[in-house]
Amino acid sequence: MLRPRAGVSMAAVATTATLFFLGRARASPLVAQAAFHAPRGSPSSYSPAGATLVSRGIRTRSGPGSAIANSIRHAWGTLLRSTMVEEVDPGEVEGTDLRVLKYPDPRLRAANAEITEFGPEVAALAKDMFKVMYAMNGVGLAAPQVGVNQRLMVFNPQGDRLKWLNEVILCNPAIVEKSGKTDIMEEGCLSFPGMAGDVERSLTIKVTFQNAKGKKFTKKFRDWEARIFQHEYDHLDGVLYMDRLVPESKQKVQPVLDKLVSDFGPGGAL
Repeated sequence: MLRPRAGVSMAAVATTATLFFLGRARASPLVAQAAFHAPRGSPSSYSPAGATLVSRGIRTRSGPGSAIANSIRHAWGTLLRSTMVEEVDPGEVEGTDLRVLKYPDPRLRAANAEITEFGPEVAALAKDMFKVMYAMNGVGLAAPQVGVNQRLMVFNPQGDRLKWLNEVILCNPAIVEKSGKTDIMEEGCLSFPGMAGDVERSLTIKVTFQNAKGKKFTKKFRDWEARIFQHEYDHLDGVLYMDRLVPESKQKVQPVLDKLVSDFGPGGAL
């Protein structure tokens, strides 16, 4: 998980996050309908993890307001690049037996079945996934990451269990349209502890999905939410973010990958 370095207050993180998500943090009626509302609990510290996603401000924006947008992105990236990646003991996740799988566990590469039966079981699984996600300071989690090979993902773009109206469950999601405009940001993943690298993704996507009751939706996600969706959606296809790293990042993270493979032992799916 990501935590601010010593000397960086959570107030500073919250202020930056508020600016970055200005105008997009409130849930629309669609998102509220599609969401699974987990019980309220103690707040987790904000972290673009889970995705551990950190803006690097690499892409230059143009047009009205671009200076402000770039300034916010630069401040956000500067703050969070000075963080440390730590592991959370799986035993710390209370109320669920789900645990995050680490690369190269073969279940991360396995095929994932579509959900055909909806109801309390799906909602219960999503609830447990949110518990794990918050415990590890994430903003998104895919079912295969916790050993359930089904096409289910959950996310909360603010990573705050108190902002439960922003929680979204997506069953059988599909991307039907992608923008040609892309952005490069530094990402991390709960299945790759201690590792981060740059990934290029579309800025806007149009998707279809079903909620926990099986109701179908079509929605557009932009910027941060689009990136979270694409990161978690890749998991449903057995694609890991290490597969999408830019060449420079691939070279830098190789020692971390080698250690993960060594720690896992025989039988890993590279």
